[in-house]
Amino acid sequence: MPLYEYICQDCGIKFDTLRPIKDADKPLECTRCQSPRTTRQLSVFFAQSGGKAVAGTQSGGCGGCSGGSCASCSH
Repeated sequence: MPLYEYICQDCGIKFDTLRPIKDADKPLECTRCQSPRTTRQLSVFFAQSGGKAVAGTQSGGCGGCSGGSCASCSH
């Protein structure tokens, strides 16, 4: 089951939870204030292969995109 990151639109806390993929965008109460106004955030991950970082870094022209998913990324 994937780990998703959320942010509360009312109190601003960031929190994460394990949820099935099918429930990733369903409403979720805030863990602090119980507000239903939460949104899922884009998660950044880190991967390494042969001692070289291959994802989740801000180097190599990817500083303006989300973890290497843009067309200008040079990974």
